[in-house]
Amino acid sequence: MEKIPVSRPSIGKEELTAIDSVFKTGWLGMGEKVMKFEEDLCRYLQSSHVICTNSCTAALHVALSTLNLKKNEEVIVPSFTYIATIQAIRAAGGTPVFCDIRSDDLNMDPEDAECKVTNKTRAILPVHYRGFPCDLDEIQRIANNNNLLVVEDAAHAFGSSYKGKKIGSFNHLTCFSFDPIKNITCGTGGAIAFQDDSLIDLISQRRYLGIDKDPWTRHQNEEGWFYDVVGDGYRYHMSDINAAIGLVQLSRFNSMNERKREVAMRYDEAFGEISGIQLLRNNDYQDIGLFLYTLLIKKNRNKLIDHLHRQGIGSSIHHIPVHQFSLYRTNTWHLPVTERIYNQVLSLPLFADITNEQVERVIRVVKEALQ
Repeated sequence: MEKIPVSRPSIGKEELTAIDSVFKTGWLGMGEKVMKFEEDLCRYLQSSHVICTNSCTAALHVALSTLNLKKNEEVIVPSFTYIATIQAIRAAGGTPVFCDIRSDDLNMDPEDAECKVTNKTRAILPVHYRGFPCDLDEIQRIANNNNLLVVEDAAHAFGSSYKGKKIGSFNHLTCFSFDPIKNITCGTGGAIAFQDDSLIDLISQRRYLGIDKDPWTRHQNEEGWFYDVVGDGYRYHMSDINAAIGLVQLSRFNSMNERKREVAMRYDEAFGEISGIQLLRNNDYQDIGLFLYTLLIKKNRNKLIDHLHRQGIGSSIHHIPVHQFSLYRTNTWHLPVTERIYNQVLSLPLFADITNEQVERVIRVVKEALQ
């Protein structure tokens, strides 16, 4: 019996051909493919600027580093996120302050976030869970009232829109992930989208060791060996190999996302009337770059996971609340919704190449277990 994974990239001959074209140039590092990918992302995201990195974690670190956080300065962030979000805050010198989430979409609760603002707060970091945008109007209101900046973790949300505007087109620093299982993949990679012209040089330099010119630009000049180092930076740049994969994936995004939307709607139809399952808010998945299909299982969630595993069906828990990890148990956090949701949340198989037969098998096994 073939196992159905919870997620899997949709890759094939087009991506292999793109990689081969890079190999033939002999230039594997950051070059013209990265520049082309950045240009195409700008157009797609309706963003003024996009700088690619080698991961979303790197993108978040660079974005947060532009705030020049001082010791004990705080960033408000949901605990219900992947650990990379929080590690990026710490790497940039900030202190994460955890807020709760809403129970209908599992995104940041702006009301609780506002309660966490202090005179040490510098930024708010919403995480767009499953690809569904947070309440950016309320988050921006809180930021404006308290002179805070907004940095978006859009690792799940490539292709999503909020009130008709692409995530990545707002006047924030917005960070995307292109890791193997995200909405589009580069193999590994990330990007920062932003509108502020004054940040172009700073972000470009910080993603490449603080050097004033990228390798491809230097390669075009006679004195290509010469460069200056103008500030601190990191080896966070993307390679042309990764960008070549991303260019193909970007061209295929709409069809891949539409397939995932079809599958999610079939799941909703099948699970909507089952006692013990709570569906999350979906709005028919319109304008959503869909990353996860997630349910709330009101009891015996772990038994269901074990049953799915025995039947060859992958599932996962997104996420373990960060405040429950040993490293972050330094405070007593009051996050009742987060803690309740953690014991109920379950992600089922969702990827562009999943077959109808596999979808029906997942539905049948879940129904058998719960009914």
